[in-house]
Amino acid sequence: MQQIVVGVAVVRDGLVLAAYRPGPEGGWEFPGGKVEPGETDEQAAVREIREELDLEIKVGESLGPGEDISEAFRLHVYRAVIVAGDPVLREHSELRWFAPEELDESDWLVADRPFVRALRTRR
Repeated sequence: MQQIVVGVAVVRDGLVLAAYRPGPEGGWEFPGGKVEPGETDEQAAVREIREELDLEIKVGESLGPGEDISEAFRLHVYRAVIVAGDPVLREHSELRWFAPEELDESDWLVADRPFVRALRTRR
């Protein structure tokens, strides 16, 4: 059974927050992490964004069916809005706010790309 990983597309004023994962297979991604036993996807998203970015968020709609990261992990991505705080860089090399027209999926991690497409079409 695959473990679920949640990614969060934090949206503010029409812009989407992305985090850059450095390294040879790096790229932009939606911040987030693993769903712990007993947590819902939404609870994990709130916890992970608090830990990684020091933000309080309200989780909204799913951006579509999950994507396999590997045999062990499956990524689910949700939209969210900021309830409190400003993003703090803790675990990534860079944070950036993207306008929908700036979302070029080739710069993103492979598993995140279908969710980038969903954001561009849904705005």
